Amino acid sequence: MKVPYIAWLTFREARRRRLLLVGLVLGLAFLVLYGLGFYFLHRDILRASQAGANGPGPLAAREMSNTFTMMGLYAVNFLVVMVTVLSSVDTISGEIASHSIQSIVTKPLARWEVLLGKWLGYALMVSATVLFLAGGVLLISFLISGFVANNLIAGLILMMMVGWVLLTLTLLGGTLFSTITNGVLVCMLFILAFMGGWTEQVGAAIHNDTALNIGIVSSLIMPTEALWRRAAALMQPSSLSGLFNSPFISTSVPSPAMVIYAVIYAAVALGVAVWVFQQRDL
Repeated sequence: MKVPYIAWLTFREARRRRLLLVGLVLGLAFLVLYGLGFYFLHRDILRASQAGANGPGPLAAREMSNTFTMMGLYAVNFLVVMVTVLSSVDTISGEIASHSIQSIVTKPLARWEVLLGKWLGYALMVSATVLFLAGGVLLISFLISGFVANNLIAGLILMMMVGWVLLTLTLLGGTLFSTITNGVLVCMLFILAFMGGWTEQVGAAIHNDTALNIGIVSSLIMPTEALWRRAAALMQPSSLSGLFNSPFISTSVPSPAMVIYAVIYAAVALGVAVWVFQQRDL
């Protein structure tokens, strides 16, 4: 089975195109900016809370630290989406258009091995991006404010799943459409899920069943926003849960069934991508 070999070649190609270097440098820049912002904000909040009765109390200070951490993770989620789509959108359709894919599939490699190998390579890069950025945000928050996320492993895996689902759809689109069409399609589906998720949260806040149903349908079409909202809900400290609301904490938490659905969704999409790639005339 040559899937790991194709995954390794995918890493080499990303390094050759300086994708890994650029990602590392910009990721470090993001973490430095986040750390500086968090440090000065937390310092001023502590000073205000110690100044007197008119300042924020300890619980409010903890909530501000929690909210800023979730803001950082929210930004990481968007960065993962952009990295996933932009790095993989050209991997199938671009190689087909340039006919470079023919130099690979003519070797003793099955087409399904090529596609699964590329998926594995990019999935590992997505996972490393989440660990680097989200792990960095959580570490900085802990060192500055003592914030400790609940269900850390489960939350990080769900954030990785956001990238894995998008990656799978991008590879599927690459077997069907041109690079530009594929990129527009995947981005529009993500925005659809994003808007549907916010509609569902507003519906939950005002008890509007129609808005809730719109959000649920959008999550079935594209489950990425539901995965993020469940990750955010799981990582929020239980001591603060329900005390405050913010745009970065979900008021409508997707059920575990949605996670199972996302796994099946991605598996079916990957299976269809393999089938289409095997049938396509290159």
